[in-house]
Amino acid sequence: MPSLRATVKHSNHWAARLLRGAVYGARNFTLPVPRPVVVPLVKGFIALRAVYYWLVRVFVCEPFFKAQCARYGDGVRTGTFLHWIMGAGDIVVGDRVHVEGKVSFIFASILPERPRIELGDDTYVSHLCTFIAARRITVGRHVHIANGVTIFDSPGHPLDAERRTAGMAPDPEDIRAVCIGDKVWIGTGARIFPGVTVGEGSVIGMGAIVTRDVPPYSLAAGNPARVIRSLRPARDGHDAPTLPATTIATHP
Repeated sequence: MPSLRATVKHSNHWAARLLRGAVYGARNFTLPVPRPVVVPLVKGFIALRAVYYWLVRVFVCEPFFKAQCARYGDGVRTGTFLHWIMGAGDIVVGDRVHVEGKVSFIFASILPERPRIELGDDTYVSHLCTFIAARRITVGRHVHIANGVTIFDSPGHPLDAERRTAGMAPDPEDIRAVCIGDKVWIGTGARIFPGVTVGEGSVIGMGAIVTRDVPPYSLAAGNPARVIRSLRPARDGHDAPTLPATTIATHP
């Protein structure tokens, strides 16, 4: 038997048509907005929201993050989320570092030495970034890291299937430190693999899979990432040709 809803939807009976009209009217009903009344209410709501999130950031989120840092500098800021910090390791943060949104710091205690994540002065880390350290991840000064970037120094599991099935840790030689140089810009969704060094002043494109070192002042993009061109001025004094904007990920 057809359901009541299907009957009402397809019936030509006056009651069904009346009900369909009432539902349509309710779904499309709107009220006029008297601006002298509504605009002050909206501005008041926005002001209260700003105060609320300021209080959450200053008195909850930033103290929570700083309390879990081995050392932090002056002017360190967070967003209005509690960062996800898991495992035993050291977070060392320089001056004026801004860790926005919700960022994950994950430590794997595999090696004898304590794992470490360092963020240099004036570095900006955006929402949903992930740092996974079993040895060491070093991020330089004035680095911009866009949304959803993952940087890890360990594969997490052994390559050998039997060892992986047995729940064993990866081989120590597969755990290799990652170094991000000063003034680097890493685009949205990029992945920086173990052992990679990104040279000073380089740009990593959106979604790039970086498995090899990137020379200083280079633009790298793709899967796997390759150097597209140098970012240094050409020998004749003119800058190198500009690539399309879609090649480079935007920074928040």
